[in-house]
Amino acid sequence: MPHESTSRTLIVALGVCLVCSILVSTAAVSLHGRQETNRKVEKLRNILAAGDLLTDKSNVEETFKEKVQTYIINLATGEAVPKDKYTDKLNPDAFDIKTMANDPKYGQAIPAKEDIAKIKRMPKYMPVYEVKKDGRIQKVILLVYGKGLWSTMYGLIALGKDLRTVEGFTFYEQGETPGLGGEVDNPRWKALWKGKQAYDKNGRLIIEVIKGKVDKSSPKANSEVDGLSGATLTTRGVNNLVRFWLGADGYNSFLTKLREEG
Repeated sequence: MPHESTSRTLIVALGVCLVCSILVSTAAVSLHGRQETNRKVEKLRNILAAGDLLTDKSNVEETFKEKVQTYIINLATGEAVPKDKYTDKLNPDAFDIKTMANDPKYGQAIPAKEDIAKIKRMPKYMPVYEVKKDGRIQKVILLVYGKGLWSTMYGLIALGKDLRTVEGFTFYEQGETPGLGGEVDNPRWKALWKGKQAYDKNGRLIIEVIKGKVDKSSPKANSEVDGLSGATLTTRGVNNLVRFWLGADGYNSFLTKLREEG
């Protein structure tokens, strides 16, 4: 009897495991489409938030379609990639930073001495999100990323029509310490970026996230952002990733080209 009881228990347990695995697999497959849709909407929501285009009543997809134009640029030249050159990976809808950075064709290694963002690899191409009115650029929204203390932080920075003034800044993925480095998600800290000067009138990169608070009487006050209290390494990471992506190895060629075109 004991042997029979043990066998029966094992059979029942295996049966339950089999049924559960089937149910989980079925749920995962059936929810995949919805998850992909949710990820897409969340991506659009973050872009709109960076550009200060999101309201409580916004229909995310409709607002994005109405107000934002998206294209892919070659970072080295600053030129837009013609749509007939788009591929299954190289297009605005499918673009994924991690995939593109690690792709032998679309990504490249960064020399250690130039890698201030500590990301090792980067895409050769990046999507650009433009907000236009009457055919003229009002804002340009750019993807940025780099290492913090514990995580790689992924965000978006918006520049105004002068291509010098920060209009918005947000992170959509980060794993920094809650209450310390995690304050990069604090709306009050993100609001400090609005109106800061990323470049001077000659196009020189001047923005900097400092340790401590900005001295409002300083001539550099309009280009400095308060650091995060108790999070020195995260603060340094934010400063480095912003300066990397707005610098010569990032979007500088693209922004210079836009400035020259007026």
